[in-house]
Amino acid sequence: MDKQTIRETVWDALEEGGIARFPFPPHDRIPNFEGASEAAQRLTETAVWDAAETVKANPDSPQLPVRRAALRAGKTVYMAVPRLRDEQCFYELDPAELDDIEAAPAVSNVADHARQVGPEAVGSVDLVVSGSVAVTEDGARIGKGEGYSDLEYAVLRELGLVDETTPVVTTVHELQIVGGLEGVVDTTVPVDDHDVPMDWVVTPERTVETATTHTTPAGVDWGALSTERIDEIPVLSARRPD
Repeated sequence: MDKQTIRETVWDALEEGGIARFPFPPHDRIPNFEGASEAAQRLTETAVWDAAETVKANPDSPQLPVRRAALRAGKTVYMAVPRLRDEQCFYELDPAELDDIEAAPAVSNVADHARQVGPEAVGSVDLVVSGSVAVTEDGARIGKGEGYSDLEYAVLRELGLVDETTPVVTTVHELQIVGGLEGVVDTTVPVDDHDVPMDWVVTPERTVETATTHTTPAGVDWGALSTERIDEIPVLSARRPD
């Protein structure tokens, strides 16, 4: 199966099984799911979570419980500005400076609570949290198809703010695990050079340390990006190699 077929299969299964949660429909997004809070709680019980002081997290609904948990634990959270539309492409959430930790990390509220910064201001990141449409137990991930999560990682990697030792995690429902215990797709996932592999996959029921053998991208794959794509993303156009 190609990536889009896997996406459609997972989205349909979450919707038809009554697992999807607001926002609806689950299609064409990182899908929210029943048990997202339980998966977040399970993530907080891992060693990589305990060791992290700074977390870069995706802005999607299923990881809202993760972002809240990070702020409650005193961790600084960075969320990407949607579609990387500004050169200052990250929202900085410092729990010591927030009046409302519960509201601040929601994508609808973050601009009112956070400081917007460029990637150089992020500093070293201890843990990367990614949203997924589908993922395998060996760490291959499929997003919703726009590539922003991988680009966010690549920009941080270019600046030396993450490296191959920085743990990358995702929280998902069991139905999103390709070939897993309850996964609805029994196949391999195609992996491209720019795809960021997951070191940990956490569901409401279990925690999988993937021991992934997939290669972590060393930076932005400029050759895979069109001129138009670079021009529409300020953080890329400002750093375009000569």
